[in-house]
Amino acid sequence: MQKLIIEGGYPLTGTIRISGAKNAVLKLMAAALLGKGKFVIRDVPAIKDVYTMIGVLTALGVKAELTDSVLTLEVDQITGEAPTDLVQEMRASIQVMGPLLARLGWVKIAKPGGCAIGDRPIDLHLRNLERLGAVIEEEHGFITARCSRLIGQEISLDFPSVGATENLMMAATLAKGKTVIYNAAREPEIVDIQNFLNQMGAKIYGAGTSVIVIEGIDEKHLGGAEYTVIPDRIEAGTYLLAAAITRGNITLENVNPQHIQVLLSKLTETNSRLSIGLNKITLESGRIIQPANIITLPYPGFATDLQPQFMSLVTLANGSSVIKETVYSRRFGHVEELRRMGADIQLDTNSAIVRGVKQLSGAAVRAMDLRAGAALVIAGLAAHGTTEITGVEHIMRGYERLVEKLQGVGAKINLVSEEGN
Repeated sequence: MQKLIIEGGYPLTGTIRISGAKNAVLKLMAAALLGKGKFVIRDVPAIKDVYTMIGVLTALGVKAELTDSVLTLEVDQITGEAPTDLVQEMRASIQVMGPLLARLGWVKIAKPGGCAIGDRPIDLHLRNLERLGAVIEEEHGFITARCSRLIGQEISLDFPSVGATENLMMAATLAKGKTVIYNAAREPEIVDIQNFLNQMGAKIYGAGTSVIVIEGIDEKHLGGAEYTVIPDRIEAGTYLLAAAITRGNITLENVNPQHIQVLLSKLTETNSRLSIGLNKITLESGRIIQPANIITLPYPGFATDLQPQFMSLVTLANGSSVIKETVYSRRFGHVEELRRMGADIQLDTNSAIVRGVKQLSGAAVRAMDLRAGAALVIAGLAAHGTTEITGVEHIMRGYERLVEKLQGVGAKINLVSEEGN
């Protein structure tokens, strides 16, 4: 077991290069199951979730190697039964379902795990795969799906679910005929999946809008591809918020500002000054943090994955902020931990009223999930005294070289064993 030790009160100053997007690369890895041949994916972060997905793919019959941010996959003969232990570690593993079903005609998978941040039912995935012709059975915690061949359909999602959109896109690439997904999720990671699949030989257009069209191809599988993952917009937002709360001045490189436009607007509202280039952002924080209200929404709205980190920032604002969470029902697990550090936060159903305080104090806190952990790191960087964060395994799922990157811009942060060795 490990923990993070943070000595707060040091402004972040310097440059950070943003890694490839976790939420894109995991899905590109799943998409490779639709193909045969060699896949080279560049700018892949060396994080726990990526290694978990490598384990899933390896168990399915894929040869995988990650070296210096380059992931090489060799796909030939594969099986449709995913490993239970790894699937239950990570929710993104459900994304192998669509590709395996489309290519092999069958798949067996355990119900997936992941962060406990609220209801994230997979019924949208299953119900709409049935619309494409799959026969699905659920028994003893496992899902089995079979089909002779999927058939293209017009599908309207009840909610613009990212996971369901991605699974349907991948499944429909080998379906007979045309599939149209209405009310599709619009996240940049979905555009990345479309571009990757098209490079493999698929025929997809419309990603980034609410209507995605997939022209199914007659081949039994797609080909190999080389691809570079988009930058991680959530990592970028996390470091910008860390700089703002510490009254720092940092530059992010390898970042797409268009992917975090709402956050950039809110940072300006809280009194940070921004200089924005094509793939670079420089933030100079103001001496006084001003309050700001946010409502989490599907993209292009304010990302739920940045809500906990933004809450940390406004705990030190000169006034009160209201944060409304509309995406996940239990995404306030960080609130009690921030209170331990002196934050003044009142919860009301799916909203939090944050009254800014003059100072946070270091404390022993626990990360309950990935983004809640990032919020505690941000708070610890600004707090007076020493903060100890346990539950580090959650944080390491999603941030490559977190400690080294923060140390590189002046943070006093170390990862140690809980025994202190």
